[in-house]
Amino acid sequence: MAFFEEIEIGHRREIGTYTFTADSIKSFAAKFDPQRFHLDEEEGKNSLFGGLAASGWHVGSACMSLLVADGQRQAREAASRGEEIAVWGPSPGFRDLRWIRPVLAGDTINYVNVVVDKRTSASRPGWGILTARTTGTNQRGEEVYAISASAFVPMRAKGA
Repeated sequence: MAFFEEIEIGHRREIGTYTFTADSIKSFAAKFDPQRFHLDEEEGKNSLFGGLAASGWHVGSACMSLLVADGQRQAREAASRGEEIAVWGPSPGFRDLRWIRPVLAGDTINYVNVVVDKRTSASRPGWGILTARTTGTNQRGEEVYAISASAFVPMRAKGA
């Protein structure tokens, strides 16, 4: 992962794709969001969604899983090149979470992350705060998910 100084506003990162199967939708819903339109095809078809719909939390969780996996991949690649790895800190939060369109069984969502802001942390010396907007787009090119989230990102040590 990159250090704060190396990241530019506007940087675009393809995170990956996830296909929502009926089984994965039902399994997630049974554990975390057991509403009828997430658990049963017929109920989903008769709902406002028009089909078995993934929980919005499932859509966001798939995004987070891909985001972490991509960060781990980037760290492995940097390590193989002998580069120092920036170990990012936690997220101080998110805003503007939107579930724009239903994600139905069989949909494949492509997630993209774009840096929209960065600033040095006033309370944590040696750290910056990065804000990025992550979107998910289905196979028809329709945006289905969006969130703006922040993360603490380490700065390079002085003289490094």
